[in-house]
Amino acid sequence: MASTTISFYERVDGALHDDSLKTALSRATERFIGNRATAIGALSDEAALRDTARAIRAGALARLDELLVQLAANVESRGGTVCWASDGEEARRYIAQLAKDRGVRSIVKSKSMASEEIHLNHALEEAGLEVVETDLGEYIIQLAGETPSHIIAPSIHKTREQVSELFHQHLGVPLTDDIPTMTQTARRELRQRFLRADMGISGVNFGVADEGAVVIVENEGNARLSTTVPRIHVAIMGIERIVARMEDLGVMLQVLARSATGQKLSVYTSIISGPARKGEEDGPEEFHLVLLDNGRSKILGGQYAEALLCIRCGACLNACPVYQAIGGHAYGGVYSGPIGAVLTPLLQPDLPEAYMLPQASSLCGACQEVCPVRIAIPDMLLRLRADGVRAGKANPVEKAAMAGYAMTMNNPAIYRAGGRAARLGSRLIGRRGRIRRLPPPLSAWTHGRDFPQPQGSASFGEWWEDRERSRQK
Repeated sequence: MASTTISFYERVDGALHDDSLKTALSRATERFIGNRATAIGALSDEAALRDTARAIRAGALARLDELLVQLAANVESRGGTVCWASDGEEARRYIAQLAKDRGVRSIVKSKSMASEEIHLNHALEEAGLEVVETDLGEYIIQLAGETPSHIIAPSIHKTREQVSELFHQHLGVPLTDDIPTMTQTARRELRQRFLRADMGISGVNFGVADEGAVVIVENEGNARLSTTVPRIHVAIMGIERIVARMEDLGVMLQVLARSATGQKLSVYTSIISGPARKGEEDGPEEFHLVLLDNGRSKILGGQYAEALLCIRCGACLNACPVYQAIGGHAYGGVYSGPIGAVLTPLLQPDLPEAYMLPQASSLCGACQEVCPVRIAIPDMLLRLRADGVRAGKANPVEKAAMAGYAMTMNNPAIYRAGGRAARLGSRLIGRRGRIRRLPPPLSAWTHGRDFPQPQGSASFGEWWEDRERSRQK
């Protein structure tokens, strides 16, 4: 998790002044946005596909209890073991105890936001286990001692020059900004880790209830190695990540890949339904599925249940002007961007300043526009803002400002006097139709952009009154 020892505003300010971060985010988000637009544009009926995907996810959530029981029963009938984890502590304890009982020493992991959510790596390392991230982005940030900055691109905040420096420092290879060379370096380092690992841990993109299967989507092949080479495979799945049938999976895979990376389908889609069967040469001896609640069941059925439709494609992050400016670490939690500003206060309510994350939005609606399942993120952000005010967590300065605004708007005399004062002040400090510097707290605006100077010497009300008098003459 990103550091919370500094305030949210300090993290944002640091991100806004980080030139390397700006470069990295610009390179990546522009590419993601362009690729998505091309992939979505190639569909014959994009709107219908998204509507179908939303209906599938909503239908699965409506039957969640039934489908989870079906999934667990089918996994167990195929030789797997299911752990029902009510929270992160229970999930960590189960996995750590499993590793101890089986004599595990080395663990390889493919990308899993659920494992990040429960801070699994730290718990396993405290238990004396070697844990190695094998997704290239996750491997990079593990070397850097950081957490993911993006749902699908964990190291999106790193430039190739910074990655080169990390590899030089930790792996002893020469500095280079050639991406294929750096990729080959990581491949050589990780290949031996796969071969000696006792346990592989993965996330789950979707669980398919009627097949008792979990689905893992990736582009690098590291998830296939993590789930088949070690003798034990542990899959961690948020309980909401389920579909009823294999037919539903086909729709979800289409919208996931297009929204996430702009591909028709990801390079690797693995469907796993238990340990290796008798006579099969590949696959683990044991398969364990951890069904993680961790606050999700409390969200289900409430005013924020729609957030559970999320398929973790990251499209809303790429489209969000706030995320593009500050990156993921400024949010302070595991999930960032617009969907993170909703999920973090719900799943991590004890995180300091989590209530402030819904404020990190312009409410432009770009997130909902690109969401493959049409989640109404702006609506939920507004409700969460209201929740924070009702809970007494509003900034005192903001409360005073809103009280002053309400008094002004309810008193015509004060409103007119304020308007006259603002027009006079703008004439004094404005130049060529623009105001370049405003006094605090409005200076926060003009630090980054000019403010348009109000035009004319009269207010609209004064103009209207003059107009009516002229008509009556």
